[in-house]
Amino acid sequence: MTFFASGVLPLARRSAAALAVLLVAAPLAACSDEGRLVLHSATGDHVFNVEVVDTPESRAQGLMFRQDLADDAGMLFDFKQEREVSFWMQNTFIPLDMIFVGADGVIKTIHVNARPQDTTSIPSQVPVQFVLEIPGGRSEELGIKPGDTMEHDRVGKPLN
Repeated sequence: MTFFASGVLPLARRSAAALAVLLVAAPLAACSDEGRLVLHSATGDHVFNVEVVDTPESRAQGLMFRQDLADDAGMLFDFKQEREVSFWMQNTFIPLDMIFVGADGVIKTIHVNARPQDTTSIPSQVPVQFVLEIPGGRSEELGIKPGDTMEHDRVGKPLN
């Protein structure tokens, strides 16, 4: 009987501790949702589920080799400071809209329907901190224009 009790008790304590950690961590996770982004425009608020890439390696990979992208999905590139950036579509198999956004969340420029596998440079034309890639043509479908705004947890944070 002692063996049974000593084997179960530590397991029960570990389970209770794990549950306590989950109960405390869940509300904290809800406070920060980097996977959700909203574009605010004259046509309304448009919600996207995004992957955030913010390292040189993850930015270099981007959406290359992906075969599809849902209408409400995208990738948010965070350069962590404002600067002029440039993209290309080498090894990218789906057309994309590139929305260039300042650190303040204001959309500066938009490149619509970048052609798959094209190595032509697509510049931001102005300094930006973020680039949002969404399915090609989607920005026009939604009426997104320069001057509209992007809401995301990283917008308005101090630049590194």
